[in-house]
Amino acid sequence: MTQVAPEPTKFGHFAGPVTRALAYMVDVALSALVFAATVAIGVFLLDVVTRVDVESGDIPTWLSVTAYALWLLLYFGGSWAASGKTAGMALVGIRVVARDGTRLGPWRGLLRAPALVLSLLTFVIGLIGIVIGREHRGLQDVLVGSVVVYDWDARVARLRFLARHPSPSAVGSADAATS
Repeated sequence: MTQVAPEPTKFGHFAGPVTRALAYMVDVALSALVFAATVAIGVFLLDVVTRVDVESGDIPTWLSVTAYALWLLLYFGGSWAASGKTAGMALVGIRVVARDGTRLGPWRGLLRAPALVLSLLTFVIGLIGIVIGREHRGLQDVLVGSVVVYDWDARVARLRFLARHPSPSAVGSADAATS
């Protein structure tokens, strides 16, 4: 009796909590660095163009916090909407996809960022599913219908699938050659 190999999934293996946490820490550090550099360049250009000397203490705290929060939403949501992964996720080799393995889509990518905030605001209760769930889905994944997977597995699974199922043009040319 021969064993049949299982059909490869469309998206590979679900990313675990350690990999996801590492990607998140890289993203928070990178986004903070980019935000600080952007603010410093903006303040410098404001000083050069208008001759107004702006000190960091001159900017109201609420404005700084609001601007940084909007930047984080744009960084995470924009990255997920555009490519399904942030820079930190690309570094560790993971990607966000829809539950059926297809691309997440721009709106769901953008909505995942405020959903992540909601997960964090529930005193991390929204992240428990990442640790104990079979699919490692947090509240943000449940709300937008996404999963986080290892990206390189997805490429291998697609290549295996394509190798087993030849393209229609190849089948047609093989039939023409045999007749």
